[in-house]
Amino acid sequence: MELLHSKILGEGEPLLILHGFLGMSDNWKSLGKQYADAGFQVHLIDQRNHGRSFHSPDFDYELMGEDLLFYMDHYQIGEGNLIGHSMGGKTAMQFATSNYERLDKLVVADISPKYYPAHHQPIINALTQLDFESISSRKEADEQLAKHLSDFGIRQFLLKNLHWVETEKLGLRFNLDVLRNKMEEVGDNIDPHATFKGPTLFLRGDRSEYIVPNDFGDIKKHFPQAAIETIENAGHWLHAENPKQFFEKSVDFLNS
Repeated sequence: MELLHSKILGEGEPLLILHGFLGMSDNWKSLGKQYADAGFQVHLIDQRNHGRSFHSPDFDYELMGEDLLFYMDHYQIGEGNLIGHSMGGKTAMQFATSNYERLDKLVVADISPKYYPAHHQPIINALTQLDFESISSRKEADEQLAKHLSDFGIRQFLLKNLHWVETEKLGLRFNLDVLRNKMEEVGDNIDPHATFKGPTLFLRGDRSEYIVPNDFGDIKKHFPQAAIETIENAGHWLHAENPKQFFEKSVDFLNS
């Protein structure tokens, strides 16, 4: 098994953070520093086929949970806290329900245990259209993406993955070929009988439709101790859109 890439900040009780689909550990750098300043040893982790972690044709939540267990064993983390956003939240739920003895507290950001139909196809299609034979700068990549994606914020989020694959050749860090073919796995629900009875906090954006009131019962079924709180003035990227409130609510829970 291969080890996930990470950045480790601070000293103290371990706090592992998992990014969402097409994201990377760098998305959490600013908040990671705040958690480190609050007394945690923060592990900003790239999940498989993302960031600087290994690429693999195999991709599902059971495997990503095993990746995390291997990571904890490698760093001799007997028990830790876990934050996961979106896809990372699904990995976190999978891990929590399979390895409850290795987890103290769980924070899930804007995702529920249910199945989500594939809905990233416009983004995947836009990324597939990028012609790296003709792109020589971030500006040129953004201009090509803009033909298919009008949202500037989403384009900037995606372009954080841009890097020099070799001299004078740009590329994307995530494994687009595999992720494009694994869209159903990304939306997969967790096991209907899976439970984690430890302290859990679900945070939802008030402008997001990823967690709606109809999901509360399902959340409580799988996570009977779960508290569900709302981040104001935030959509699905709630940790980036209202980082102050996200940090306050999550760190209060982690320290409780």
